[in-house]
Amino acid sequence: MSPTLILGTGMTGLAAGWASGLPVYEAREEPGGICSSYYVRPGEKERLPNPPEDDEVYRFEIGGGHWIFGGDPLVLRFIRTLTPVKRYQRKSAVYFPERNLFVPYPLQHHLGYLGKEIAAQALAEMLTGPKKNPHTMADWLESSFGPTLTELFFGPFHDLYTAGLWRRIAPQDPYKTPVSPQLAIQGAFDRTPPVGYNVTFVYPVEGLNALAQKMAERCRIHYNKHMVAIDVKKKEVFFDDGTGERYETLISTLPLNKVMEMAGLEVDEPADPYTSVLVLNLGAERGPGCPDEHWLYIPRSKAGFHRVGFYSNVDVSFLPRSAREQNNRVSIYVERAYLGGEKPSEAEIAQYVENVIAELQSWGWIGEVEVADPTWIEVAYTWSWPGSRWREKALRLLEEHDILQVGRYGCWKFQGIADSISQGLVAGGVHKWVA
Repeated sequence: MSPTLILGTGMTGLAAGWASGLPVYEAREEPGGICSSYYVRPGEKERLPNPPEDDEVYRFEIGGGHWIFGGDPLVLRFIRTLTPVKRYQRKSAVYFPERNLFVPYPLQHHLGYLGKEIAAQALAEMLTGPKKNPHTMADWLESSFGPTLTELFFGPFHDLYTAGLWRRIAPQDPYKTPVSPQLAIQGAFDRTPPVGYNVTFVYPVEGLNALAQKMAERCRIHYNKHMVAIDVKKKEVFFDDGTGERYETLISTLPLNKVMEMAGLEVDEPADPYTSVLVLNLGAERGPGCPDEHWLYIPRSKAGFHRVGFYSNVDVSFLPRSAREQNNRVSIYVERAYLGGEKPSEAEIAQYVENVIAELQSWGWIGEVEVADPTWIEVAYTWSWPGSRWREKALRLLEEHDILQVGRYGCWKFQGIADSISQGLVAGGVHKWVA
């Protein structure tokens, strides 16, 4: 029996394993979780964990674009000791398909793109509109930006992004949608400086899988160990291959709701909601109207997606080697949200893929598609009900049973890769020295 086990080899679990030397259990065959790159040759379907020698492959990520923003300088230094990284300036925008209009992000600081009438109305509402204590995300958006911008963008986008939950869930992560009256006024008439939590970001030169693999080299990882149950009384975890492991303490990076279910534990409040995401990775000919942005927020789409990201607009290394000089191909991820657990059927996914391709082609963004590869992310975004204390109670109850939840999904709280690595290093380091 090991005194402490680590569950999951996402960035947090890998960092904990790297810092502690404790055994790590992973359900998949490769490390990295959803923050892991893979490669597909044009015209083929097989996912390769590493690029072939000729490098004639598209690079994708399992969970869509995951860029490393923010973070403690020491953590970024740690990342650079493992694998070289490049720094990028964010290029993102809102896209209105019905007008073929691109408005730089954040929308509220670039009102001049919307026309004088809309800009004046939106400014008046933002500056003089009634402010109230928001109960839901919808309340917060309308109170912050007014009915005009909420109807134009924030409402339809968040309806897609939250799979309809935005009218019922609590306000969350306001730093993602900065509010500055001064910049709103300036943006109605002139250029404004970039703002937000991800103005700059870094990314490993050889892909996120290189970072994951470098951390994994120093870890004791047991692959293909998909946990199905936890006996909190006997302190034993069980895997779907029929095996089990005893423990004294668990460091878990698995989603908080799933760990509560597997442990058979409940608190006196309903679990907070989550949304699933279908990530569609596409490798295609670059269309004549293909944008230059890194990612775009889409408030309305026929296929139901809310964001389109362009890996290869960040770096051409996401393209097959022969396409990089002319940049005549594009590597894309497309995200669509669903209420937690409402996975579409295989036939529905196939139809959705066709619809997305047709819509992007009609916009002139892509030509012939060479790779179309969808991935279902069961727990993608975590939310909270207004006034909920489920998260705090669940974390406390698990800790009472010596199960310590860490990481973005373990703690049910949005954070980036750098912060997740930092939390893993702390968790692993503490257990190494106090064990």
